Amino acid sequence: MALQNRQSELQLSDAEFRMFSDLLRKHCGLHFGPDARFLLEKRLARRLRALEMTSFAAYHYRIRSATSRDDEFANLIDELTTNETYFFRERSQLRALVGEIFQEIQARRNGIRRAPIAVWSAGCSSGEEPYSIVILGREAGLVPGVDLHVYASDISRRMLRKARQGVYREASFRETEPLLRQKYFTEKDGLWRISDEIKKHVDFIHLNLFDRSKISLLGSMDVILCRNVIIYFDPENKREVIQTFHDKLKPGGHLLLGHSESLINLSSSFELRHLTNDLVYRRPSPDMPLSDPWHTAAGAAISRSDREGGVE
Repeated sequence: MALQNRQSELQLSDAEFRMFSDLLRKHCGLHFGPDARFLLEKRLARRLRALEMTSFAAYHYRIRSATSRDDEFANLIDELTTNETYFFRERSQLRALVGEIFQEIQARRNGIRRAPIAVWSAGCSSGEEPYSIVILGREAGLVPGVDLHVYASDISRRMLRKARQGVYREASFRETEPLLRQKYFTEKDGLWRISDEIKKHVDFIHLNLFDRSKISLLGSMDVILCRNVIIYFDPENKREVIQTFHDKLKPGGHLLLGHSESLINLSSSFELRHLTNDLVYRRPSPDMPLSDPWHTAAGAAISRSDREGGVE
């Protein structure tokens, strides 16, 4: 009872808030401003109760210590991150990926057999996104493992365990056609298990987007998806992650962000492409001139304005 009373009285001091927010920002990019202080305090208190600890300072020492950091820091990240997702989320962007970007890559290869298209789903949560890519690629006529290979990473070990299991509840299928669910999943006791034919073509990796040494082990990518992840980072860390993506993409490779995210004021190293189905970013390539109707329209408008203004 005394322990419960002490835990219920816990309040995050100004110094402790700065200690935790600095540690989280430096280690994994998570940004907690003053307006998120109560949320951070509430989530930290859950871990203290689970560990039967009564001091935020003692917990801070525990997670930054070399001997215990990995396991407990992973538990803390699981507590702090939101992992709400579902199959075929932001469908128009996935249509652009499979129906346009993949087709462009295939067309450039002119039938020459090369390595599969390499896709990295960064911040894959419980796996719906990378599995969606494999399913749609297969539906479009690509052969997973031959034409396409997907790598998927997340900082949450708990989410990666779920992704590797490949078992989902009804909420994960809010944008899934019944035909696709029947084709690629089997149902038992209200849960749906993804087909092994899809599962085996996704490599899941525990990865911190700020761990350059581990990221260096990944090969070059044709496409990187990092959707609804960098919204949790401050501007400095956003720029660092975007530069990492730029370095990992092949020239001409594409970066797909969430619809609420953009590279404005973050990076000038990418071109914005207006595809039929969506807007995407591309790492420039000398042999791939940008064909974007927005650029063409803007150039025409500038020329017209110059003529009308008498500029030669």
